[in-house]
Amino acid sequence: MREVHFNEIVEKVKNLVMDSEYRLPQDFIQAIKVAVNKEESPLGKEILQEILKNAEVAEKEQVAYCQDTGYPVFFVEVGQDVKIVGGSLREAINEGVRRATKEGYLRASLAYDPIFDRKNTQDNTPALIYFDIIEGDKIKIKFAAKGGGSENQSKQAMLKPADGIEGVKKFVLQTIANAGPNACPPFTVGVGIGGTFDYSAVLAKKALFRHIGERHPDPRIAALEEELLNLANQLGVGPLGFGGTTTAVDVKIEIAPCHIASLPVAVNIQCHAARHKEIEI
Repeated sequence: MREVHFNEIVEKVKNLVMDSEYRLPQDFIQAIKVAVNKEESPLGKEILQEILKNAEVAEKEQVAYCQDTGYPVFFVEVGQDVKIVGGSLREAINEGVRRATKEGYLRASLAYDPIFDRKNTQDNTPALIYFDIIEGDKIKIKFAAKGGGSENQSKQAMLKPADGIEGVKKFVLQTIANAGPNACPPFTVGVGIGGTFDYSAVLAKKALFRHIGERHPDPRIAALEEELLNLANQLGVGPLGFGGTTTAVDVKIEIAPCHIASLPVAVNIQCHAARHKEIEI
């Protein structure tokens, strides 16, 4: 049984969060560079160039790329042969978020009470953490900062099985179109199909962690990802909603078995501040 100390996890989560807030992923940066050359709108091209410039400044100055430092979301795979000593894994992750918020000068974005006084928790905790037990003696931690603008434009629907693939495509594209400028395009779009009402949304969020251009192993799903990406970029939303041919940089789909009477579909929109990173301990 391998032991991992609480303090090691705290420090690594703190650095993970701060680094994610300061540096946009390289696959996204590369996708924007490609999009600059392909974008047909002069204004859209200029906006994409400004995104690259902002990303360069944020990394150089070690400041948050966006003032909305997001809801901290973690997907954590815990090896069954790992023992956490000195405290709990959940609390270690939350403590890492607390320290990152303070030391990284990150905006506190969480309201403890969602309905009444909406009092701020002041430290971006509690984080949203999904745990999964896996084989081995490692801990894999995936982090995403989920901004309110794009999360607000995400949708879930319980379609009928008879709606089929055309119903899925219609729902995904309508969600992207409705998000428009409110979710700060160009988007990365995560789609969850199957499971249950709640799990389809989890699948959609998990899909966002895949690298841009990384296709689903099922060739039928991979083809659907490509088709939806092409159709999304024909909607005319464009960079920051000012029109153009770069509405999305990728569409990524995850699927799961579902009930014979159901066709759950969730679309998780990610703004161009596509902050996510992962580590292994």
